[in-house]
Amino acid sequence: MLFLVISEPRPEPPSSVTSQRKHDWEWVAPLLAPGEVRSVHAKVGRGAVALFDVPTNERLHQRLNEWADIISARFEVHALIDPDAAQAFHNKT
Repeated sequence: MLFLVISEPRPEPPSSVTSQRKHDWEWVAPLLAPGEVRSVHAKVGRGAVALFDVPTNERLHQRLNEWADIISARFEVHALIDPDAAQAFHNKT
């Protein structure tokens, strides 16, 4: 299941969370290799955008809680359809 997740950290001085932001990258690194996170990008200013490929909603919930434990943030979550599956669906109609 694909999800685009956009994080919007709490409004606090960036310098006050510098060490925590480093933990974000350490946390996501082992999720990139097996593809549970397909990509992650820092946003201009603050926050990040990540493309999760997880087996269940519960796994996404687990990962977002882990992420929020590092830096408190609001998450905007968008469920996505794999491009091949979307094309297959449109070809049926």
